[in-house]
Amino acid sequence: MAVAVNVFRTFTETVGVTTSTFYTAPNGYSGVVLLAQVTNTGSSTQTITVDYKRGTTDIETHVVKDLAVPPNDTANLLAGKLVVETGDKLTIVGSNGTDLKFLSSILETSNI
Repeated sequence: MAVAVNVFRTFTETVGVTTSTFYTAPNGYSGVVLLAQVTNTGSSTQTITVDYKRGTTDIETHVVKDLAVPPNDTANLLAGKLVVETGDKLTIVGSNGTDLKFLSSILETSNI
């Protein structure tokens, strides 16, 4: 069976107050984050943190840290594209467990 060279993925979730991994690049693929945004559907400002975790070292780097998102507004979390290599992870956490709605589009491309 042939392996797909490119696979598009869409991730959505309500951001929680506990850090969660929303993406891990699978074996044999690198992920290219094309879009990452969060919408605050609540009535007060909330904050969001997105981290990049290198799989081989577990070193975390903030993509955004405690970014304030006003009520009824959307924030783009990346200014450009982000490459996530095999085994690397992206995590997310917010200041509220119900009001922050996250959306991301990732292109997985084969390393073979």
